[in-house]
Amino acid sequence: MKPAPSRHCGFTLIEVLVAITIMSLMAVLSWRGLDGMTRAQSQTQTRADEILTLQAGLMQWRSDLDNITQLTGTGNAAPMDWDGRVLRVTRRNTVDPTQGVLVVAWSRRVTDSGGQWLRWQSSPVRTRNELDQAWRLAELWAQNAGDEEKKQEIAITALDQWQVYFYRGDAWSNALSSDASGGPITVLPDGVRLTLTLPSGQTLVGDLTLDWIRPTLSGGKSI
Repeated sequence: MKPAPSRHCGFTLIEVLVAITIMSLMAVLSWRGLDGMTRAQSQTQTRADEILTLQAGLMQWRSDLDNITQLTGTGNAAPMDWDGRVLRVTRRNTVDPTQGVLVVAWSRRVTDSGGQWLRWQSSPVRTRNELDQAWRLAELWAQNAGDEEKKQEIAITALDQWQVYFYRGDAWSNALSSDASGGPITVLPDGVRLTLTLPSGQTLVGDLTLDWIRPTLSGGKSI
């Protein structure tokens, strides 16, 4: 009796095609899973960065107000001014007090991508002339910033609108109506309220309010 012919080991063409199809589907599903994880991680990081940047900006705002000062030898030079567009303050230079004081300004600017809340800072100033010039530069920056002025600014967050209120006479009022003179503020208010309206599409949206109380406020007064 002749031995039965042996079968060749291996896969048929159909089996190979089926295996290739299955592996292709697995590769596509795996890639989509990885892509989804990457997108989710990127979105989470973006949200975290937005919150951290806003927190840092609010801390800087509070620090600027905490360190408001007058330049020695400048008489009654106002350390604060709010004109509805820009808040300017003269503050201590906490990095190197021997170099003089700083003028900082906060404002909102409309760009192609929407409104932005910005902070500008001058170089250290020591004389009244330098102080006056820094205040004028801060005003110019808020009105029509050029390339040079923009080098000294930092973008904080997207912003629809903002408002500043002062606490005086045991009441909050619009900062523009708090000083009848309409000029720079020679007597600091007991408190400053900042209200930001954050646009949609951000991690945080809607109104955000931050109250600052003057550190030297005495008499047990509460706000």
